[in-house]
Amino acid sequence: MGHYEALFLDVDGTILTPEDTIQPSTKQAVAKAKRYGMEVFLATGRPLHEISWLMDELDIQSAIGYNGTLAVYKGKNLFKTVMDPKIVDKFIAIAEKHGHEVVLYTDRQNFITSFDVPEVESFIKKIHLRQNAPFTPEAHDQILGITLVNVRGNGAALYADLPGLHLSQVNIDGFRHCYDVILDKVNKGMAVAKTLDILGIPKEKAVAFGDGMNDKEMLQVVGESFAMANSNPGLFAYAKHRTTSVTESGIYHGLEMLGVIDQV
Repeated sequence: MGHYEALFLDVDGTILTPEDTIQPSTKQAVAKAKRYGMEVFLATGRPLHEISWLMDELDIQSAIGYNGTLAVYKGKNLFKTVMDPKIVDKFIAIAEKHGHEVVLYTDRQNFITSFDVPEVESFIKKIHLRQNAPFTPEAHDQILGITLVNVRGNGAALYADLPGLHLSQVNIDGFRHCYDVILDKVNKGMAVAKTLDILGIPKEKAVAFGDGMNDKEMLQVVGESFAMANSNPGLFAYAKHRTTSVTESGIYHGLEMLGVIDQV
């Protein structure tokens, strides 16, 4: 087994269980990875300003957020990419026409098209969004990420003609009606690759864990990739390894397979 230098961990369904808890074995795995000498990053679709509690609990100072548009290393920005305001406007227009709701993230705040929809209320509670405000058009040039809410049936197809992006269904029970917007040229995979390049870490020495289709690009740009047993079935084709589920010490067992756990 080679020496690994970087570890990228998805949050929902990889670190956090369906009950929004972190298994003791997951905390142990992160601590052991750090003692082994790995740089540990969270890699999530969530806004980074809403997961400081998780970073504190795991003692992690580095993260990729908003599905790849912002990366932070030891508390300092590595890079940031805002979405095209014209694309943001088109999402708002399509959503308004078809009864969908939109959650839009900046690096400081979450803008929401409607607070009065039960699905939005549930999403805010589930993802622990606190810095919330009604969306106003003036914010359209600050957006780092978008989640569509209350998209039923074939509703996702309504956005298929928007160029340079695709939708990724949220892999959380009860929230399959939500879709993250993934940019083809700015996603977790691109962000991981760029981060590794900046830090001078070869991809062969990087490891990643994920469970959702927004993780597929990330799993393809590292040397060792793991899909959790609870993953979206479509993700397994993109991972080199399959580990146990988030409720069965998946990260711990994956790192154990690589020899990381045994060496510290």
